[in-house]
Amino acid sequence: MQMASSLVIVYHRQPYEEDVENGKTVLRENASPNGIVPALKGFIGRVARASWIAWKKSPAGKPPKFERRIGITDSFGSYDVVRLPLSAEQVHQFYHVTSKEALWPILNAFPSLYSSANTDWATFREVNRLFAQAACEEAAPGAVVWVHDYNLWLVPRFVRELRPDVRIAFFHHTPFPPPDVFNVLPWRDEILDSLLACDLIGFHIPRYARNFAALAQSLRTVDDIVERDVPAELRGGRTALAEPRTPVCIRLRGHSVHIDATPIGTHAELIRATVQRPENLARAAQIRAELGADKLIVSVGRVDYAKGTREQLAAFERLLKRRPEWLGRVKLLLTAVAPAEGMTAYRATQTTIEQLVGRINGHFGTLSWQPIVFSTTSMPFTETLCHYRAADIAWITPLRDGLNLVAKEFVAAHVNDSGVLVLSEFAGAAVELADAVLVNPNSISQMDAAIDRALDMPINEQRQRMQRLDAVVCQRDIGHWTRHMLAAFGALRRPQGGKAKAA
Repeated sequence: MQMASSLVIVYHRQPYEEDVENGKTVLRENASPNGIVPALKGFIGRVARASWIAWKKSPAGKPPKFERRIGITDSFGSYDVVRLPLSAEQVHQFYHVTSKEALWPILNAFPSLYSSANTDWATFREVNRLFAQAACEEAAPGAVVWVHDYNLWLVPRFVRELRPDVRIAFFHHTPFPPPDVFNVLPWRDEILDSLLACDLIGFHIPRYARNFAALAQSLRTVDDIVERDVPAELRGGRTALAEPRTPVCIRLRGHSVHIDATPIGTHAELIRATVQRPENLARAAQIRAELGADKLIVSVGRVDYAKGTREQLAAFERLLKRRPEWLGRVKLLLTAVAPAEGMTAYRATQTTIEQLVGRINGHFGTLSWQPIVFSTTSMPFTETLCHYRAADIAWITPLRDGLNLVAKEFVAAHVNDSGVLVLSEFAGAAVELADAVLVNPNSISQMDAAIDRALDMPINEQRQRMQRLDAVVCQRDIGHWTRHMLAAFGALRRPQGGKAKAA
């Protein structure tokens, strides 16, 4: 007999990796114990019972060749996973087209790249309805249904209609733009009404919370907005995303929408322990020896125009021209993971990155030295940490980024030792990591000055900055975020008099 869950996590990805061995599908825990999926799985052992709603591709018009519901027991606990069978066309429309061609450019404040030419909003809406229906079937009376990320924006409204008895929470892992940018979307009213059906909406930092509150005020008659001072550790000084005050509640039509701004943390203790194993310290030393650089710069991300890789490569090219003393002595290890098959929104970006890497290596490289080591495939978690540990500088300069866990991982991997983090002001993590070399990636002069400063920084200053960064990363780790979110769920009132409707 199916047991109802007190926490239902709704996220498009499955909470494990699938491999095929001897013709059989094998489910494995995620290779990396860090990141969004493991972070969300950390809640499973802290509630009475949990379910996870995800999608899995299935041929259209045919019964799926997999069980819709499976029980999982792993290191996080026991929970059920409900897989929604989506056709290739549904996945393409929901994720590859609507999410990436229409919504993603707006979220990251690139309205010039917005396109709805190929968008089928009805399919996007229907996929969201399927997620909502599955969540409602899992939820116990008064349960928390926790929805994640922008491609499930319409789920809360459907859940509220089907299950007025549950508490609905939403967390944005992305930036949230100001109203004038968000309002480019022709579906803005439908999206906003869905989000306002939530009891709790979470963001990484106060700026995104303020942008959301401003959107609600611009499109709806709001009865009241409650604000409070931002904690000192999240104010961000005078950086691009700094906010002294943040909204914590919007009241309209007799309903209160609580707003939270708490950045997700990294598994700092695990990272520290991993990099300090003798075999991994040896691997880090081997990486240094193999790459043969006096200064090793690492940059890890994915192919995406918002990640600023083109601007970063242009700055690296200028460095080699401007400071020829670094020729043969500095090396950039660049990982820009290629997009999934069928994702056309980033095709031009990938071509540009590959051309720039080829041009720089061709112009400055020699038979014995290439300035850039480039990869479009992701590295295993431990190998990635060893590269962080081996590097002198992490160069993380997105034009926009909801948070950026790579920055925190790099800090944790250096365990209070030397190293320099060069970080974009427009990454959400910048409001926490004040001791990074913060930079506006849109400015040529600032990018040049930032990489010069990183290369020339005295070792004592490196260590002092890294110690302060490490203290922040360890204090506001994944455990801190988990405890905070559980407390926020616990503070939500259960809806009075709400009864479940027939799905």
